[in-house]
Amino acid sequence: MRFQSYCNTAVTIINAYKGGVPFVHHLKQYFAAHKKHGSTDRRTIAHLCYTYYRLGASISNFDTDKGLQLAIFLCEAKPGNWSFLFEPSWLAAWNSSDVSLDQKLAFIKEQLPGYNIESVFPFAAHLSEGMDAAAFNRSHLLQPDLFIRIRPKQEDVVVSKLNKAEIHFEKISASCLRLASGTKLDEVLLINKEAVIQDYSSQQIGNVYALASDFADSKKRVWDTCAASGGKSILAVDLLGQIKLTASDMRASILRNLQTRFTAAGMGAYQSFAVDLTSAHDLSNFAKLSDFIICDAPCSGSGTWGRTPEHLAFFEEASIDNYRQLQQSIITNTLPYVAVNGYFLYSTCSVFAAENEAQVKFITTNFPEFKLVHQQLFTGYTKKADTMFAALFQKK
Repeated sequence: MRFQSYCNTAVTIINAYKGGVPFVHHLKQYFAAHKKHGSTDRRTIAHLCYTYYRLGASISNFDTDKGLQLAIFLCEAKPGNWSFLFEPSWLAAWNSSDVSLDQKLAFIKEQLPGYNIESVFPFAAHLSEGMDAAAFNRSHLLQPDLFIRIRPKQEDVVVSKLNKAEIHFEKISASCLRLASGTKLDEVLLINKEAVIQDYSSQQIGNVYALASDFADSKKRVWDTCAASGGKSILAVDLLGQIKLTASDMRASILRNLQTRFTAAGMGAYQSFAVDLTSAHDLSNFAKLSDFIICDAPCSGSGTWGRTPEHLAFFEEASIDNYRQLQQSIITNTLPYVAVNGYFLYSTCSVFAAENEAQVKFITTNFPEFKLVHQQLFTGYTKKADTMFAALFQKK
C-alpha cells in the first residue's frame, strides 16, 4: 500500500536523523540518494516527518512508529489516508468532524496514561515574561501560516495578482497578508519588489522602528549588523525612507545573496562588509557612527520552531546560555557605534528570557548612557505566526 510505504520511509528518515544539520537538508540528501520518489511522494513523506517532530519531547519514550501514529492522530484534522494505522476505537474517537484537541487528548490519556502533551516543548522554565506556556506548547502541533508584507504603493498590484491566480488570502492590515503555508508565490508576484515574504511578528517590529520619534530626517545612517536574509533592512527602507544603509554579516555568502535580493527590491545604494561581531574589532574603516543600529541577534530561534520542529527534539538546554554570551559579545561590540541621540534596536526570534529580558538588563546595567524606550514580546503563537522579541534603546 502506497501510504504504508510513505510511513515506512518517514520512519527510516527519522531514525537516520541525528540533528547535526537542519532537517530540511537531511531530507534533501535522502531524496537525492533515492530518486524513485516523485514530487507528491516527497511532499507527503516530508509532511509526515515534520508532523512527527511536532510532538517534540512528548514522544521521546515511544518508538518511532508509535510516535508517528500519535503525531498523526493529534495533528491531522481527519484520519483520511492514514486510517489504516489505527484501531477502530481510535477512529471512532477521531471521525467526528468537530472533535477537539482536548477530546483527542482525553482519549489518549485513557489509552496511554503516561503520555504528557505538556512536554512537547521541554524548556518552559526558561520562557520570557508574558508567555502562556500551555498555549505555546500546543501551538507546535500546527504548521504556522505564510505571511507577506506588501511594499509601498504595491497593494493594488499584489491583491489583483493574487485574485487572478485564485490564491486565497486574509488581509491582516493594508500591508500584511496571511496565506496558507506552502503557497507558491514565485510565479505570481515579483518577490522582494512587490512583496516580501516576512512573518507577521517580524513585520510588527516595524512598529518599534516608528518609536524612534526624531528619526524622520532624510539620509539617516542605518546599520543592520546581523543582516542575514535582509528582511529588516528592506523594512527599514520602506518605513524610514531615504537612509544611508550599511549591512553586515559574518558570512560573505550571505552578503552575496543580499546583493541579489536588494537588487530585486530596488535597493542599489547601500554598503556592506563581512565581520564576526562576536569578537572585538576596529571597525572604523567600515562602520561609522550610526543613527539607528538594527541588531537582530543570532539566537536559539525558539520562537520559530513551529516551522522547524526538529529543534523540539534536538535542542540542548545548555545552548541557551551559549547564545546569551554570544549576544552579549555582539551587543558590546556594536553599541559604541551608536551616535548620540541615536537608537539601538535589539531583537530575537527567541522565547527564552535569557536571550530577551536578560539582555535588556545587561544593556541598561552596563551601558547607562542607553535608555530603554520600549520592549515587547510579539506572541505570534496565538496567530499561527512566529514569536519574537524587540527592545529599542536611545543613547543620551
